[in-house]
Amino acid sequence: MRIKLTRRQFPLVTAALPAAAAATYTGALDGFESKVAMLAFDSLEYSYRRYAEMPLAMTYKPGNRKATEAWQKKLRAKVAELIGGFPKERTPLQPVILETRAFPGYKREKFVIQTRPGMALLGYLLTPAKATGPLATMICVPGHGRGVDDIVGIDDKGKDRTGKEGYQHDFAIQIVEAGMAAVAVEPIGFGCRRDTKARARTLGTSSCQPSAGAALLFGETMIAWRVYDVMRTIDWIETRKDLDAKRTGLMGISGGGTVTTFATALEPRIQAAMISGYLNTFRDSILAMSHCIDNYVPGILNWCEMYDVASLIAPRPLYVESGDKDPIFPVEAARDSFARVKKVYEVFDAAHAIEHEVFTGDHFFHGGQGLPFLARHLKV
Repeated sequence: MRIKLTRRQFPLVTAALPAAAAATYTGALDGFESKVAMLAFDSLEYSYRRYAEMPLAMTYKPGNRKATEAWQKKLRAKVAELIGGFPKERTPLQPVILETRAFPGYKREKFVIQTRPGMALLGYLLTPAKATGPLATMICVPGHGRGVDDIVGIDDKGKDRTGKEGYQHDFAIQIVEAGMAAVAVEPIGFGCRRDTKARARTLGTSSCQPSAGAALLFGETMIAWRVYDVMRTIDWIETRKDLDAKRTGLMGISGGGTVTTFATALEPRIQAAMISGYLNTFRDSILAMSHCIDNYVPGILNWCEMYDVASLIAPRPLYVESGDKDPIFPVEAARDSFARVKKVYEVFDAAHAIEHEVFTGDHFFHGGQGLPFLARHLKV
């Protein structure tokens, strides 16, 4: 017996059928899978094939110390060129202290400096309360989020917090608790260094886009802009009698780890570094999944991989930490990258100056043995 349904009744009946009864449409090739090479339509597979063809023309080739130093010099110049270079002249810093506050165990200054014409940087200087003499100093760069407030104990209402919350765990405060000075800086595109539209939204809304895109249009990169901020921060540290510019290090998590890697590779005044949640390979992280546009350097795979950039840090002390469940910087690629960097350190007889900690967890600042490592190598 046939049951006739009106046009009004038909959608009511079909809506009651199990969802699995209707096949999900995935695209124009549904039903034609046996007639075409499906991988030829896969954008990521195409990227992997292209990666395999990249020359990595300046990747490290084992050699003696003299040859390795010559390689570092050439690649350092090439990386600086690829990220867009830096201003030829440095504008006056014009430092201003906006606020000074005392906390149990440390003092915090809020300051502003001019990094280039028309561009200002905000930062916080944290120093131990009973500190004497010029202090070993760590420049601290946050990752994606609310900006520098999130690493100096300021919550999303602008109030002081006592717990080290969030994925960054107030690591600038952890530095000062370890007996060092911390200079925490606001990266371009976060916090108070965002555009008007981003500031009108949530505190976590960044200006990485469109500003990183603008940098690319200028033939530059956001990496270069942020690395230059670190360079200017060191210029400011050199003006402070309470800070020891010759014992200055750099650290950061995630996007801050990106800045740490490139800045330490290119700035010889940085004496030690800690990279958290970043050191990996471009292939398995930046190329393999969606990342913020501020991670990208046009053409870099023609010349080198991420481990080559990190190898420019050698033989200065370097601590790396990775979460074994980090979804955006896979741990196996982190291990492989670290192993390659360590081989360069061994050429300098500096294997003691590089360590890698793989902790249980995903994408967050761990600390672990990294802070004692920094204190030890900066002679705190």
